[in-house]
Amino acid sequence: MTETLSKHERNLAAIIHGSTFSRFFIPFGNFLVPLVLWMANRKQYEFVDYHGKQALNFQISLLLYSVILGMISIPFFLGFLPNIFDGGFLEWNDFDHAWPFSFHFDGNFFDFPGLWVPAGIGGILSLGIFVVNITYTILATIRTNEGEYFRYPITIKFIK
Repeated sequence: MTETLSKHERNLAAIIHGSTFSRFFIPFGNFLVPLVLWMANRKQYEFVDYHGKQALNFQISLLLYSVILGMISIPFFLGFLPNIFDGGFLEWNDFDHAWPFSFHFDGNFFDFPGLWVPAGIGGILSLGIFVVNITYTILATIRTNEGEYFRYPITIKFIK
């Protein structure tokens, strides 16, 4: 299959995959830069069209998974918030006085299972999403540059 693809097509498709790392420099760069590259070249090259869709679908899917993870984590943190004012960190009676507030740190402040369990699970899952994103983007860039049709796992087809 690599014999029928030009070096330009393979490089362009690899650049589309690799351009998702622009999110570290440009806000929403993982969507905007691949979108611009894909839109500019999708009608000329079928290989580039396929990989542009794959890269964008993968990034949109991971964004959706991150939003869902955040929405699942919010109730745990809202359940934790009323306890923050009870006996220790910032007490309700501190608001009766004018400035300055009285902050009290004691040994049990960081011993809230209501915070650490969901934060730990949510953090591990967020780290997992991040690692999957980095790993499969690098893998897609390498395989695409070799001329293979790469398909990301756990991707929802938003762009068909």
